[in-house]
Amino acid sequence: MNRKIPIVIVTGCLGSGKTTVLNYLLQQIDNSRTAVIVNEFGKAGLDHHLLSVSQEKISLINSGCMCCNSRDDLEEEMKRLLFEHERLEKGYERIIIETTGLADPAPIAFTILNHPMLRNHFIIDLIMTIVDAENAQLQFEKSPEFVKQISASDHLVITKNDLVTEQTRQQVIENVRTLHPLVEIFDAYKGEVDLNVLENNSTGLPLEQTLSQYQTQTMHGVSSEVKSISFFFSSPLNWTAFTLWLSLLLHTHGENVLRVKGLLDVGEDAPINLNGVQHIIHPPIHLDAWPEDVSESFMVFIVRNIDPLLILHSLETFQRYIGSDVELMEFKESI
Repeated sequence: MNRKIPIVIVTGCLGSGKTTVLNYLLQQIDNSRTAVIVNEFGKAGLDHHLLSVSQEKISLINSGCMCCNSRDDLEEEMKRLLFEHERLEKGYERIIIETTGLADPAPIAFTILNHPMLRNHFIIDLIMTIVDAENAQLQFEKSPEFVKQISASDHLVITKNDLVTEQTRQQVIENVRTLHPLVEIFDAYKGEVDLNVLENNSTGLPLEQTLSQYQTQTMHGVSSEVKSISFFFSSPLNWTAFTLWLSLLLHTHGENVLRVKGLLDVGEDAPINLNGVQHIIHPPIHLDAWPEDVSESFMVFIVRNIDPLLILHSLETFQRYIGSDVELMEFKESI
């Protein structure tokens, strides 16, 4: 087992479709020798429950963004996977790291490249950035993290093509090419993408050269204006009343609601998976069963230029209509 284990870093803005694309890829490949690390904000991690790979092969890092304040956690997890790899009969064929939507992938790669032990056993094979065609223009204008994600990527996957015109899609491609002419672009339709997206054809610059521009930049990949709040509900929700409250919130503050997601008990046998980005809430997905370690409804909001406690107070005011008490799970003033 002397061959270095390839690592694929999957990044992209909040709500761009990282988990959807990754889930499709895991369903299409032999994932028995693939380990997945998911980095999420806060205690209420959700994405790792939705991936089509056995849970023992999924690791969750939820102590913060691994491009800045959770890099020690990443190092420890990579060491654990290395020891596990050496114990297995065939070992791991690939490690996939799904970052938070606010992560700069460069420090994550540097963590592995500069570690005296990890760099001898792992290789950053490629960085894949997921781009939401519907919100790309706004992200180009307002998100420095988005620019870093594209700049560092080998492959770029454009999602939500069915929600935009061909003219908008071409404008996204043109903007990407202006920023990163050598990146290889793939299209995804409802998460389905060419499996070659996992193969690095080495059409761009070597990784060390591509990332070298970041060495003089700050290692923090997120804005101090970004905050998060999560809370859980003690009883099943009145779905009609809850969606009315959420619609009013997004109508007023949608541009600054970077991400909303949750598992919600609406009185059925299994929860609803709710996902949204800015003004857009995706059609809810009815899960077949509750995840093993989740028994109550919860929601997570990641916002910019909004006091998250106002969202909590708003929900508390509305709780008599939604049919459940609301309890704070976690509040982070800076991500």
